[in-house]
Amino acid sequence: MKIHFIGIGGIGISGLAQFMDHKGNRVSGSDIADNRIVRRLKARGVPVTIPHDASAITDQDLVVHSAIIRPDNVEVVAAKEKGIEVLPRREALLRILHDRQVYAVAGAHGKSTTSAILAAIMDGSAIIGAESKAFGSNVRYDGSNDRLIFEADESDGSFLNANPYCAVVTNAEPEHMEYYEYDYDRFYDAYRRFIASAKIRVLNAEDEFLATVEGEAIRLFPSSDITDIEFILRDGEPHTRFTLGEMGRFEVWGFGEHIALDAALAVLAAAQTMPIETIRERLLRYRGIKKRFDILADTGRAVLIDDYGHHPTEIAATMASAKTFARLKGLSRITAIWQPHKYSRTVDNLEAFVRCFDGVDRLVILPVWAAGEAPRGIDFEKVFAAYSPVMAERVVRTPVGVDVLKGGETLLSLDDGLIIGFGAGDITYQLRGER
Repeated sequence: MKIHFIGIGGIGISGLAQFMDHKGNRVSGSDIADNRIVRRLKARGVPVTIPHDASAITDQDLVVHSAIIRPDNVEVVAAKEKGIEVLPRREALLRILHDRQVYAVAGAHGKSTTSAILAAIMDGSAIIGAESKAFGSNVRYDGSNDRLIFEADESDGSFLNANPYCAVVTNAEPEHMEYYEYDYDRFYDAYRRFIASAKIRVLNAEDEFLATVEGEAIRLFPSSDITDIEFILRDGEPHTRFTLGEMGRFEVWGFGEHIALDAALAVLAAAQTMPIETIRERLLRYRGIKKRFDILADTGRAVLIDDYGHHPTEIAATMASAKTFARLKGLSRITAIWQPHKYSRTVDNLEAFVRCFDGVDRLVILPVWAAGEAPRGIDFEKVFAAYSPVMAERVVRTPVGVDVLKGGETLLSLDDGLIIGFGAGDITYQLRGER
């Protein structure tokens, strides 16, 4: 087929585009701006139009678009005028995944990590919402079997179209409630339907909602099933060791109880078809994922880390890991640089955001990454007064750390301790010196 993907520079759409390209389809795409994902697709020979343009629509069989693309998008309009079928990503999943044995991983937090760990353990293709360092992409294609490890997205209800053979759910904390019109019954019902649609179900049974889900399932009770957690540095990199029930001792890249939880869920899912010793060995293949406790530089005096955490639960878990890492590395202080993501999420969780930075020595707050939302007034200096926050416009990578800027003036030059950035916006590019 000839398939055109609108919004192909996004992690979700790009994953589907790459997968369909690997399968032998003729793929094209468009986006509003060039980025690293677009450049990688172009290097693969995928034509990408920047910005959106009606001329990109020619004789395609199908047009797929991301959730944020509006009905009046010039390419959507052009496709419909030509009689070409147009589907949002969530509906396209039914076509793309229908013939796969899908191991679908869902949850408000930890699904990218769990998906990447499961992909490290199991053979098969993978489409995840972050770049796995093990295979250098968010997509791995294996044409030798029909297994697919897939990160299922609840943000627009698309996980209901994931065709799960095995459903792995890390947690079901309310998130993206604007899509569900703040109807909690609707939100939780979506999770129930997703879980019920799978033959094999692996659940974090200590999640408040997942504990209520009825029916046959493999249930992990982290507080009792995961024991003897130990954090170590191996060649200067973080690793977590833990014991999982009667399965014995495991080791995985990363720090934190949440890493042990994610790994345990992946182990339980894989154990339905694989020997435990093979799983134990392959778990060591996992090398982390880009933007999740991603160590960008280690000068000895300073360590710079990029983390995708944009919800207070995620940030709090990563902060616990950061404190452990700083202690083991002998780093004297922790500086957090936070780029709030979406006004709605920030306002809805403002008190929790204040708490999640507990323990930082310095807090730098960047402007909200709006993600298309209308601005809302938030007095960050007042709300976060206990931290004496540094209100800045952006950060710039330097050979020894980062500079914090506002109005062209350098407010801070950070070159010591643990420096960790949080956010799902363009902070990752600022920290990497790509913007």
